Amino acid sequence: MKLKMVTVALAAMSALSAQAVTEVQWWHSMTAVNGEWVNDLAKGFNASQTDFKIVPTYKGSYDESMTAAVAAFRAGNAPHILQVFEVGTATMMASKGAIVPVAKVMKDAGQKFDPKAYISAVGGYYTAPNGEMLSMPFNSSTTVFYINKDAFKAAGLDTNKAPSSWPEVALAAAKLKASGHKCPLTIAWQGWTQLESFSAWHNVEFATKSNGLAGLDARMKINSPLHVRHIENLSNMAKQGLFVYKGRANVPEATFISGECAMITTSAGFYGNVKKNAKFAYALAPLPYYPDVPGAPQNTVIGGASLWVMAGKKPEEYKGVAQFFNYISSPEVQSESHKRTGYLPITTAAFELTEKSGFYQQNPGTDVAVNQMIRKVTDKSRGIRLGNYVQIRTIEDEELEQVWGGKKTAKEALDSIVTRGNVLLERFEKANQGK
Repeated sequence: MKLKMVTVALAAMSALSAQAVTEVQWWHSMTAVNGEWVNDLAKGFNASQTDFKIVPTYKGSYDESMTAAVAAFRAGNAPHILQVFEVGTATMMASKGAIVPVAKVMKDAGQKFDPKAYISAVGGYYTAPNGEMLSMPFNSSTTVFYINKDAFKAAGLDTNKAPSSWPEVALAAAKLKASGHKCPLTIAWQGWTQLESFSAWHNVEFATKSNGLAGLDARMKINSPLHVRHIENLSNMAKQGLFVYKGRANVPEATFISGECAMITTSAGFYGNVKKNAKFAYALAPLPYYPDVPGAPQNTVIGGASLWVMAGKKPEEYKGVAQFFNYISSPEVQSESHKRTGYLPITTAAFELTEKSGFYQQNPGTDVAVNQMIRKVTDKSRGIRLGNYVQIRTIEDEELEQVWGGKKTAKEALDSIVTRGNVLLERFEKANQGK
């Protein structure tokens, strides 16, 4: 009888304990190996304590998840945490009633939080002019260059030295084609890699007002002679079969993994996929540049995404959010995430821990992204924060596709991006004046 009572009491306590677990909903856009990483982060945190349960849910591509979250917020059932890519930052910053600044969430929950612990190029991008950090840096990345060393070897190219300049890329592409390669070069995230990062890497303006960081009245400037020259060069390479356009966003990455394309410019966060799935020797290298441009190379801009906290939740739920953010920012978790995915270590401590572990020496090229980002920045290279930028990225895709298809010149397409983009920037400025 006593044993039965004890069993009943334990069952009741277990039920109460299960009820006491506070669920925290996390919407994200990570797929494949990076989706596995997100799920493992949630599992790790959930196993580390008993009060909270992070529930990660894939909600489609970055722009799809953002649209879904806006609709959910209006309906009163938004997630606690939303992963938003960097081009949505200005829009989220303007959504004053919809978000709670991460600095406030951490402070209210009594969590130790030092914005200076984050790599400045990363933390600074997600910080308001008043110094308050608005979102938690998460899968921060930058653009890097990947080469297929086996394809280079077959073409008689130096496998230990990736092309560092765009003229060298063109020469390598010609040799790859001559050796029978059908796709010497492709490009993922074309607006980010060939316009945004290209601008910062060459220390030229992408937009006025420090690329939008200094005011809502920023206007685009990517039809400069240097931008035109670069897109013209890529257009000529496309006509000769040296550059093959394989689609928008990260779609072209699959053609590098399969061995179809021998060179690709894309995210540092592609590393985990390459490491797991490439059946050939590969190398990571800095983004190519034009050596005759004064000051180049400068630094590349941030990409990837950060985690935003949605408004309208209970204090206990925000405590769970803060505890989770504290967990994923710890040097150990950050260092392991960086090694696994190729995304940047978001804190200086995580970078130092990774360096001490010998990871960079054992895996040459894995420090390229960090080295590109920790250079001294200028007003032209600090980052790009423009309103309605999700839509502007679509315009960039549309116009560049016209160039690759031989329907527009580089100048015509870039002029059109500027004209169409500025209409959206003006609209965003008017809608957010006085906020």
